[in-house]
Amino acid sequence: MPVATTPPLQLFASTRVQRVASARRQFFEEGVRPSGLVGEAVLQSWMRCRRGHTDTQRPVKIAPVTSSRLHAAMGRNRQLLDVARPELSAMEGALGGTDCRVILTDPSGVVLHVTRHHAGVHQPVLGHARVDVNVCETVVGTSAPGIVVATGQACAVSGGEHYFDALGQMQCAAAPVRDVHGQLAGVLDLTTEGRPFAFDAASLVALHATTIENQLLQAQSRDHLVLCFQASPALLGTPLEALAGISGAGTVAWLNDAARRLTSGLQGDERELESLFGLDLASLLRLARQSTAQPVRLGNGLGVWMQARLTAADGIDFRHAVVLPDETPDLVVAECTGTLASALLPQVQQPVDEPAHSDKWKPGTLLDHNRKLIEETVAACGGNLSEAARKLGVSRGTLYRRLRASQQPETTSQ
Repeated sequence: MPVATTPPLQLFASTRVQRVASARRQFFEEGVRPSGLVGEAVLQSWMRCRRGHTDTQRPVKIAPVTSSRLHAAMGRNRQLLDVARPELSAMEGALGGTDCRVILTDPSGVVLHVTRHHAGVHQPVLGHARVDVNVCETVVGTSAPGIVVATGQACAVSGGEHYFDALGQMQCAAAPVRDVHGQLAGVLDLTTEGRPFAFDAASLVALHATTIENQLLQAQSRDHLVLCFQASPALLGTPLEALAGISGAGTVAWLNDAARRLTSGLQGDERELESLFGLDLASLLRLARQSTAQPVRLGNGLGVWMQARLTAADGIDFRHAVVLPDETPDLVVAECTGTLASALLPQVQQPVDEPAHSDKWKPGTLLDHNRKLIEETVAACGGNLSEAARKLGVSRGTLYRRLRASQQPETTSQ
């Protein structure tokens, strides 16, 4: 007679759903820290949420913020919305065959943009998502955008990793968008309900968030010299390009993540131009007069291709100015070592070496450069302000105001 046997106990969770279920049981029922079963970001969020909400089974009420708060949020984040719209539209076009919703929030979690809900899609929770609701942790508990608002770090939250049981069918991935001060400017989120993502949502949202951040950094950098560089010129203009902003005083004002990675390992003052880029301000300013990327050797020895753009707060784009005879592309190559120039620009004729201390005028600040370039452009146009304004890409009135301001005594504030 066969002996009845009982199936062996499953000692270890084998699937993600089982691991999350085990983590919830240990954390919420047994009061044990479920190490290794959920990510640290999710666990820390559970701990924050438990301070204000002990009942994980209560309904989640996604209520709108006040009209005055929404109006203030829209006003403060107008620039973010303006630069993000093309990317949001591109995301929504690519995700048109899915049930995913694209959400953009301000730094506090107030929704500024959300993909319109399709009536035929059954989304009991996402159906309430709209511009004017808040998705921070204190309102909806653990979620990807809530974690990014709280920590500034990209993350993904799946199913039971959400704090409240009512959100157990949600899947979301979010990434931060930062401004020129390195502060959180917004959160880009991708969310679906009822089914898991069928693609790498975290990578997709990170790519688009980087594009929006790069656009925001450049939009906020009027009167900054913006450097765009990468090891391959094919990466310029893509989300992988490195960006840096040079302030009017000739110091590094900001670096995006790609720029920080390319310039990492340098010694000395991280805001000092030559230690990072291997070029002084005058040499970097000459890059702004070139229409194509030029080879540059960074301070850490890495060879990159670099472009520069200088746009004044009143709209003058100095790329449209005349190129003076003594500012040929060869001068930029002269700043590189012979090895780099021959490797990256084999067809460019090497210039004759110049003395280390030439008598040529070199601007001390971006303001000096702006003033000098405007004067030279007007002189090259024979004093014709209309023609000079066309070359600088501004109105005649704007150019006249800049010329008049340059003739006034310079004032400084301490």
